[in-house]
Amino acid sequence: MSATPRTQAKADRRDALLSAAASMFAERGFERVSLDDLGGAVGVSGPAVYRHFSGKQAVLAALLVDTSEGLWQGGQRVVTEAADARAALSGLIDFHVDFALANADVIRVQDRDLDSLTETDRHRVRLLQRQYVELWVDVLERVVEGEARPTLRTRAHAVFGLINSTPHSGRDRRSRDLLATMALAALTAPSRTARTTAR
Repeated sequence: MSATPRTQAKADRRDALLSAAASMFAERGFERVSLDDLGGAVGVSGPAVYRHFSGKQAVLAALLVDTSEGLWQGGQRVVTEAADARAALSGLIDFHVDFALANADVIRVQDRDLDSLTETDRHRVRLLQRQYVELWVDVLERVVEGEARPTLRTRAHAVFGLINSTPHSGRDRRSRDLLATMALAALTAPSRTARTTAR
């Protein structure tokens, strides 16, 4: 069933508010942005924002919870559709690199303002993040032999740090390819323990 023009317009306005929030929270910090600021950025009054969100906290929650849900669900799709574990790993890397390049502001906001969420929303984000990490660890367990899950989890977190550094680096095709290549190398490189044992 297709959306009515009014419903679509409301959805578009909500998306515009979230986009403005990501940019403004990233630039100024959550505490320094008002609902009037957000409304003005998309051409509406501050009170009109309440048609879409119950308040500024709800805007931040929608931004960070929606992002975490999108990563979790998108990662699941990548793994489900992959032909094998190595294809799944490459797919996850490409998926996360594309996300990071398209959502640098959201990454900044999460790094700085996650603690501004309510306890319930913060718990939801953390749970979704853990599920996303374990999805990567499940795949790595099938690709990297002889390493325990905690070590594979460390590899995944290190690669997230690498990829999520994109707010401080370039966003062109060369940067994307370099990030993907470096991520795959970091995830699959033999550990020092494995190299010592091989000798």
